Amino acid sequence: MFQFSSGNITLLGSHDALPAIYAGYRTHAKLVEEFNLASSEGQVSFLAVGCSGEWPFLVIAQRYSPSAGQGFYPGALHIPDTGMLFVGAGERLLCYDLNEVHRIWEDKADTGFWSWSHHENVVLMSAELELAAWDTHGHKLWTTFVEPPWSFKVVDGRVQLKVMDVVSSFDLCSGPTTAAPSDFG
Repeated sequence: MFQFSSGNITLLGSHDALPAIYAGYRTHAKLVEEFNLASSEGQVSFLAVGCSGEWPFLVIAQRYSPSAGQGFYPGALHIPDTGMLFVGAGERLLCYDLNEVHRIWEDKADTGFWSWSHHENVVLMSAELELAAWDTHGHKLWTTFVEPPWSFKVVDGRVQLKVMDVVSSFDLCSGPTTAAPSDFG
């Protein structure tokens, strides 16, 4: 288990088993989301969100694939200004409004989730074969196919994307429709 706090929000999680007091978390939560727990494929992930010192109000338990054994770990990103929580595990992507405690959407990461990152008013999601963007309120902005090896960085509101040694640069908000050559250096 791990615990992470951001302001008055606390995130509890694990990527290999449900906690011993899982039934207690379920009982006290306002919203409980369970995905594929009965399946034997993949690995179990647990994430609970609450206010410091209180029982979690959101519980997310899922079996995900591809899993940590294949290099794919669950991840979460909390945006305090908007109260949004972005969650990724395996191919499943989820977005929650923590102010109202409900799921905004469910999406799919192409071949396996890697990580979330927050740049200005944009959230980027990295996956094995995809780079995608949402605004900090959870509205999807764009997505683009990538192929390993690939990497990116954000500089002055532009994404510099390097895919198989080919570099492109485009606006963070509008996406790769305005692609132009760039120096990655």
